[in-house]
Amino acid sequence: MKFPRRQILPLLAGAIALPASPRIAVAQAYPTRPVRLIVGFAAGGSTDISSRLIAQWLTERLGQSFVVENRPGAGSNIATEAVVNAPADGYTLLVGATANAINATLYDKLNFNFMRDTVPVAGIIRVPNVMEVNLSIQAKSIPEFIAYAKANPGKISMASGGVGASSHMSGELFKFMTGINMVHVPYRGVAPALADLIGGQVQVLFDTMPNSIEYIKAGKLRALAVTTTTRNPATPDLPTVAEFLPGYESSAWYGVSAPKGTPADIVEKLNTEINAGLSDPKLSARLADLGGILMRGSPADFGKLIAEETEKWAKVIRAANIKPE
Repeated sequence: MKFPRRQILPLLAGAIALPASPRIAVAQAYPTRPVRLIVGFAAGGSTDISSRLIAQWLTERLGQSFVVENRPGAGSNIATEAVVNAPADGYTLLVGATANAINATLYDKLNFNFMRDTVPVAGIIRVPNVMEVNLSIQAKSIPEFIAYAKANPGKISMASGGVGASSHMSGELFKFMTGINMVHVPYRGVAPALADLIGGQVQVLFDTMPNSIEYIKAGKLRALAVTTTTRNPATPDLPTVAEFLPGYESSAWYGVSAPKGTPADIVEKLNTEINAGLSDPKLSARLADLGGILMRGSPADFGKLIAEETEKWAKVIRAANIKPE
């Protein structure tokens, strides 16, 4: 049986469109059940807080619950492995962080490769660390601190929240770029490190701004600089390390990743909604209260950041011969 040409063309057009239709339908329907946002750190920190703000936004926008699930341990490796092994259907997501870029080199053997086994969805925020000292240190600027450290090699104790933590790596990058010698004192978390810094048991700490800002304002610590390349709006008079040490940059960043193979339409939908949240005055103001710099952008933008950070920290880890605890 022959069909007139005017009937064949619409049929062909429909056939060509068929393969894409199920994907479009899946993305339009997503999500149809609750979505888990896995966080590799304990509740209450800046990673957790920013994750809960984004989860609340996505819940309101997409009509399904986005539930934050904290799985701390092994520097976020436990949480990451759980997401890598989850179905690639958009219902299990990871709130990735700087630790993922650091761990790629810090750990010799992992059961996953973060860049290979996940796909970037969207960045959320970058949070600067603050280089802060105990009041017993007379230095009031980065040049004065470097001069003091060179005059007192090995006599300055640098606290951190643990080997491989952002607070540790920020200090190691500073040592690497200045050639000074500081004794690393790792703690099990930043809270006890901060307490000992205030008490004078250690002399310097590179801590995230949300943790330290109130102690700095109260005069219990002296802040020397922030570690991002630009000054932070929350502390506009505080210089950056890079103003004295060109090329220096270190920050804690958070963003959403998904298991490899997650449909591109779902990734794009999540990216669009997260970027909408970062543009919302109310949500962006709450994230800014964490001292964060908003990371609006495409999945490719977030993927580029992950690749650059992984390469940067690999150089520092190898140069300092850092091993996990």
